[in-house]
Amino acid sequence: MADKTDFDYIVVGGGSAGAAVAARLSEDPDVEVALVEAGPDDRGLEEILQLDRWMELLESGYDWDYQIEPQENGNSFMRHARAKVMGGCSSHNSCIAFWAPREDIDEWETKFGAEGWNAKMAWELYRKLETNEDAGPDAPHHGDSGPVHLMNIPANDPCGVALLDACEQSGIPRVKFNTGETVINGANFFQINRRADGTRSSSSVSYIHPIMERKNFTLLTGYLAKELTFDDANRCTGVDVVDNPFGRARHLGVRREVILSAGAIDSPKLLMLSGIGPKEHLEERGVSVRVDSPGVGENLQDHPEGVIQWEARKPMPETSTQWWEIGVFTPTEDGLDRPDLMFHYGSVPFDMHTLRHGYPTTENGFCLTPNVTHARSRGTVRLRSRDFRDKPMVDPRYFTDPHDMRVMVAGIKKAREIVAQPAMAEWAGEELYPGKDVQTDEQITEYIKKTHNTVYHPAGTVRMGAADDPMAPLDPQLRVKGVTGLRVADASAMPELVTVNPNITTMMIGERCAELVKAARTA
Repeated sequence: MADKTDFDYIVVGGGSAGAAVAARLSEDPDVEVALVEAGPDDRGLEEILQLDRWMELLESGYDWDYQIEPQENGNSFMRHARAKVMGGCSSHNSCIAFWAPREDIDEWETKFGAEGWNAKMAWELYRKLETNEDAGPDAPHHGDSGPVHLMNIPANDPCGVALLDACEQSGIPRVKFNTGETVINGANFFQINRRADGTRSSSSVSYIHPIMERKNFTLLTGYLAKELTFDDANRCTGVDVVDNPFGRARHLGVRREVILSAGAIDSPKLLMLSGIGPKEHLEERGVSVRVDSPGVGENLQDHPEGVIQWEARKPMPETSTQWWEIGVFTPTEDGLDRPDLMFHYGSVPFDMHTLRHGYPTTENGFCLTPNVTHARSRGTVRLRSRDFRDKPMVDPRYFTDPHDMRVMVAGIKKAREIVAQPAMAEWAGEELYPGKDVQTDEQITEYIKKTHNTVYHPAGTVRMGAADDPMAPLDPQLRVKGVTGLRVADASAMPELVTVNPNITTMMIGERCAELVKAARTA
């Protein structure tokens, strides 16, 4: 560890939001900023930096690999991949890059009381953070000088092109994403945050690599946060960290604020270990209660995902930007202002939850993965014990709201309808799973319960809301209620998970947090 242990600001977690917060705060040379990350530095790690290798990272040494609690209606074998490396999940994911629909962000303000969080604010920050291939006179809303590089996936996959033709034949037109218009029914190749040489434009690559020489910025990798510390007035004074699970804790002191950016699973965990959470649960675990905050660890939401796989009649591509290049949105009922169903198209076999159940697999296939964009089921994150080394108890409670299974069953049926179109005749071989014998709603439901996965989008577990909302642990300035000098900035702060892949929105939350912190300093 560097000799210096006192800073103006400490950001705990070098992930999607945390890297953005640290980079923006350290733009002011008069403040000292430390970024603390439990995982390693990503510089020089080709398996991290090269986007097309992302699937190697699942259940690897760069993954916290959180097993979920037994599910009454879902796949209890499933786990949540959470990245253990600089850049967080932006160093671990497929870099699908979406601006959230305006309806999503506006609801954070109008429905959940997070004053100031609306589409106008968010879209200004999307523009600030991106350098978008589409920026120019025809797309003035896009940014052309931000740290995060967004590109259009080229239409090089002939099976993918045929799939889009089949979508059109089934009533789902080709559309362009990230135009500022909410896509309720449409499909195309994604935009992704990737650089021209194949390097992922993660938050670490985008925000941290360029600032490593800043004299007022300190990066501390390999340090796990054990507990947040407070004085008698409940002001956050810093964080205790260890450099190995059995190491002696060292204290990092803060003069102004700590920003917690450990993600939707580990942010509530650290808050609870520090005495901020549901009183009864903390007492059960032997943790002294500092703030009875019943919303900490509640409201866990996700995009649950099914899979339907086909054998391909022709050879599938052997190279790809990231193997999951196409998105399909469509509603399952009339009158929606946002789609309730999304598919990702994968040009690879995806049998991680089907093979163990005896379904056939292939070395040459393609799949569609229907997911529920606004699942209504809500889960929890809880402490397993007061020992910081114990993994938390993650219970998503998948499909406990019947809405979610209804949408997923409709998704399997819609995928079959798309792939049955003439455009896919040259590509679609045998349906491997669930298979042609699985036809009724009841059969599809049982298949989904056994084999579903996640799109790895946990959110909402330390949500922001109105100052007087007892279930919102954060106020609209991302400040933790009941203490001072502490904010949370990551996907846990979302009142409701956005319709689309949320990584760029999580970076936006980091940008917004930095603005709020700077405003508080100059007020």
